[in-house]
Amino acid sequence: MKNDQTIIKNPKVTEKASFVAEKQNVYTFDVGVKATKNEVKKAIFALFKVNPVKVNIVNNPQKITSYRSRISKKDGGKKAYVYLKKGDKIEIA
Repeated sequence: MKNDQTIIKNPKVTEKASFVAEKQNVYTFDVGVKATKNEVKKAIFALFKVNPVKVNIVNNPQKITSYRSRISKKDGGKKAYVYLKKGDKIEIA
């Protein structure tokens, strides 16, 4: 069994993520590359004591960028959208 810390890496704190969290009660997290929906549900319950209604996972591909003729890579990964009931909240500080 995987550790909850390896499944959920950190919350994604962006302007869009915080706006969606306020309006629609959806929270966004960076998750491990091999994490599944069921593992994310169990990890959210273990860490925050909140039962998610549904979880969507999106793959972020690795991107190659160039700046002043220097080529670099942006890491890819996965992110999870965690949907909660109307009264539930996750405190991200």
